[in-house]
Amino acid sequence: MARSHHRKKHKQHLRQFKSSHDSHVAASAARNKVSGRWMFAIAGFVVGFAIGFFASGSAVWIAVGTIVGTATGYFIGKRVDEGKTG
Repeated sequence: MARSHHRKKHKQHLRQFKSSHDSHVAASAARNKVSGRWMFAIAGFVVGFAIGFFASGSAVWIAVGTIVGTATGYFIGKRVDEGKTG
Protein backbone atom coordinates (compact mmCIF):
# COMPACT_ATOMS: atom_id res chain seq x y z
CA MET A 1 0.00 0.00 0.00
CA ALA A 2 1.24 3.51 -0.75
CA ARG A 3 2.66 5.59 2.07
CA SER A 4 1.87 9.18 1.16
CA HIS A 5 3.48 10.59 4.28
CA HIS A 6 6.86 9.28 3.09
CA ARG A 7 6.69 11.13 -0.19
CA LYS A 8 8.81 14.15 -0.91
CA LYS A 9 6.90 17.40 -0.48
CA HIS A 10 6.16 18.86 -3.86
CA LYS A 11 4.72 22.06 -5.25
CA GLN A 12 7.12 24.20 -3.27
CA HIS A 13 6.37 27.08 -5.58
CA LEU A 14 2.81 27.10 -4.20
CA ARG A 15 3.72 26.72 -0.51
CA GLN A 16 5.49 30.07 -0.42
CA PHE A 17 2.19 31.88 -1.03
CA LYS A 18 0.45 30.47 2.04
CA SER A 19 2.26 32.79 4.44
CA SER A 20 2.05 35.84 2.15
CA HIS A 21 -1.72 35.41 1.87
CA ASP A 22 -2.21 35.76 5.65
CA SER A 23 -1.00 39.38 5.73
CA HIS A 24 -3.22 40.21 2.75
CA VAL A 25 -6.32 39.10 4.67
CA ALA A 26 -5.62 41.57 7.49
CA ALA A 27 -5.17 44.42 5.02
CA SER A 28 -8.47 43.65 3.27
CA ALA A 29 -10.27 43.59 6.63
CA ALA A 30 -9.02 47.11 7.33
CA ARG A 31 -10.28 48.25 3.94
CA ASN A 32 -13.69 46.72 4.61
CA LYS A 33 -14.08 48.82 7.74
CA VAL A 34 -13.50 52.01 5.82
CA SER A 35 -15.76 51.00 2.96
CA GLY A 36 -18.48 49.90 5.43
CA ARG A 37 -18.33 53.30 7.09
CA TRP A 38 -18.71 55.06 3.77
CA MET A 39 -21.39 52.65 2.62
CA PHE A 40 -23.59 53.79 5.50
CA ALA A 41 -22.71 57.42 4.71
CA ILE A 42 -23.85 57.00 1.10
CA ALA A 43 -27.06 55.31 2.22
CA GLY A 44 -27.62 58.18 4.67
CA PHE A 45 -27.03 60.63 1.84
CA VAL A 46 -29.71 59.00 -0.31
CA VAL A 47 -32.20 58.73 2.55
CA GLY A 48 -31.56 62.31 3.68
CA PHE A 49 -31.99 63.60 0.13
CA ALA A 50 -35.22 61.65 -0.31
CA ILE A 51 -36.68 62.89 2.97
CA GLY A 52 -35.75 66.49 2.17
CA PHE A 53 -37.14 66.24 -1.34
CA PHE A 54 -40.44 64.60 -0.46
CA ALA A 55 -41.02 66.56 2.75
CA SER A 56 -40.68 70.05 1.29
CA GLY A 57 -39.14 70.16 -2.16
CA SER A 58 -37.19 73.27 -1.14
CA ALA A 59 -33.49 73.33 -2.00
CA VAL A 60 -32.59 74.44 1.53
CA TRP A 61 -34.35 71.51 3.18
CA ILE A 62 -32.98 69.07 0.62
CA ALA A 63 -29.46 70.27 1.46
CA VAL A 64 -30.12 70.09 5.21
CA GLY A 65 -31.58 66.59 4.91
CA THR A 66 -28.66 65.45 2.79
CA ILE A 67 -26.05 66.80 5.23
CA VAL A 68 -27.81 65.39 8.29
CA GLY A 69 -28.41 62.03 6.59
CA THR A 70 -24.79 61.71 5.46
CA ALA A 71 -23.43 62.58 8.92
CA THR A 72 -25.84 60.20 10.62
CA GLY A 73 -24.98 57.38 8.21
CA TYR A 74 -21.27 57.94 8.72
CA PHE A 75 -21.50 57.77 12.51
CA ILE A 76 -23.79 54.72 12.41
CA GLY A 77 -21.28 53.01 10.10
CA LYS A 78 -18.45 53.96 12.42
CA ARG A 79 -20.24 52.38 15.38
CA VAL A 80 -21.02 49.25 13.39
CA ASP A 81 -17.37 48.92 12.36
CA GLU A 82 -16.26 49.25 15.98
CA GLY A 83 -18.74 46.59 17.03
CA LYS A 84 -20.76 48.73 19.42
CA THR A 85 -24.46 48.05 19.40
CA GLY A 86 -25.81 50.08 22.28
